[in-house]
Amino acid sequence: MTLLRTLTSVALAFALASCGGDRTETDISGEKVALPTIGSSGGALSNVEAKRLFGAKNFASAQSPAAYGSYSKGCLAGAEQLAETGPTWQAMRLSRNRNWAHPEMIDMVKKLSRKAAQQPGWEGVYVGDMSQPRGGPMLTGHASHQMGLDADIWMLPPKSLNLSRAQRENISSISMRRSSGAYVNSSWTPAHHEVIKAAAQDPRTARIFVFPGAKVQMCADEKGDRSYLRKIRPWYGHHYHFHIRIACPKGARGCVDQAPPPPGDGCADARQWQANILNP
Repeated sequence: MTLLRTLTSVALAFALASCGGDRTETDISGEKVALPTIGSSGGALSNVEAKRLFGAKNFASAQSPAAYGSYSKGCLAGAEQLAETGPTWQAMRLSRNRNWAHPEMIDMVKKLSRKAAQQPGWEGVYVGDMSQPRGGPMLTGHASHQMGLDADIWMLPPKSLNLSRAQRENISSISMRRSSGAYVNSSWTPAHHEVIKAAAQDPRTARIFVFPGAKVQMCADEKGDRSYLRKIRPWYGHHYHFHIRIACPKGARGCVDQAPPPPGDGCADARQWQANILNP
């Protein structure tokens, strides 16, 4: 099994990032990743950045759903498109065509939206970027979101789920941070806590990325089971949305999981992030 995994990883590395990916970018995990080209082809596309090829695809491939590679160097076969509007969600920024994902991620977002709709003042969720139709690197924005297992959920509580396409291009989410992310601001509510908690408690979730002040506040406010807090990780930005990352689907071959978060609730680490913001 270990040999198979190693060989699969090597094959994927050659297929997705071989020959010439000498530019680097920092992934949300903190790792440096090369921006791949299609150098292994040796043909006319050998110097074309992969993001330009993946970004040009408008539809998913006609294959069984499968996530290949890693969150920051991968692709997605047989993607499912999240409906632009559902009973408890709306996909935002439709012009980006990033409302595609692995079916497990689609199901997770729909489930979360139903839970969010139970919160006061929330009709559901506004869903930001997921993945491109075939995953892969994007022309703009994220280094991750490459294999259909990441999704951004806006912090803005939906008051309406009948926004037009034009409205979804122009409306903006709201920031939750104060003091450069050390604390939450007055827009943060117990409902935000409950929505993020629900996302973290889904067994498919590997990590939730959010600004440090939100994690510190959730640590302070949680009076019950704290085990889910381990999955909530402080990270730069992430005050207009929180980022869900699910684990590789069960039985997936060729999908590389991120190492699990350290043991414990991670609250001391979040407070250290907070201290570093306040005293750089």
